[in-house]
Amino acid sequence: MSSYRPIPLQFERLAPEEMSARARAYADALRRRRTVRHFSTESIPDAVIVDAIRAAASAPSGANQQPWTFVVITDDAVKTKIREAAEAEEKKSWEDRMSDEWLAALEPLGLDWRKPHLTEAPVLIVVFAQPWGVGENDRRVKHYYVDESVGIAVGILLSVLHLAGLATLTHTPSPMGFLRDVLGRPSNERPYVVIPVGYPTAHATVPDIVRKPLDLVLVRR
Repeated sequence: MSSYRPIPLQFERLAPEEMSARARAYADALRRRRTVRHFSTESIPDAVIVDAIRAAASAPSGANQQPWTFVVITDDAVKTKIREAAEAEEKKSWEDRMSDEWLAALEPLGLDWRKPHLTEAPVLIVVFAQPWGVGENDRRVKHYYVDESVGIAVGILLSVLHLAGLATLTHTPSPMGFLRDVLGRPSNERPYVVIPVGYPTAHATVPDIVRKPLDLVLVRR
């Protein structure tokens, strides 16, 4: 027998003018979002982090399996362990693993293997994806559309943090298996992304980049 139980939809229908105003304000705000690599060590409100994750956890997911875990790190010792392990992997990548083409693509951004943001930012959020869950009697339950679901959740997380006035960075050291060991996560969780969160320093700079114009990314049929 199906366990599906319908409930009334809570939906607010807006006037067209209000719809346009909200969409435009949101788009304009997110256009100002930039990846930041220079973080102040100043503490940030914990409630904001909690609400941002609460919003992220409302994301749609395959079969509503919600295949994500958000680990919030504020302990300096744990952040140091993560930075040391990440820089060890990044140094190998920059020196041996990355192609010349890849290095050339990164050159305009002024990046290297050093990741000070991992210890300078007051908060790290490590997002884990769950390819499978644990059911009754430790039964393995396959999850569907895991990367797509977690990707949507991360997008919501970044947007809420930005709208709350915080700077973020998406960091994906490769390989990332060390994160599961450092944070003591179970075998059904796979590291997806590390997100430093905080205020930018007073002297923070960002690369002078240009986003593609709308007519190159919007297609009408």
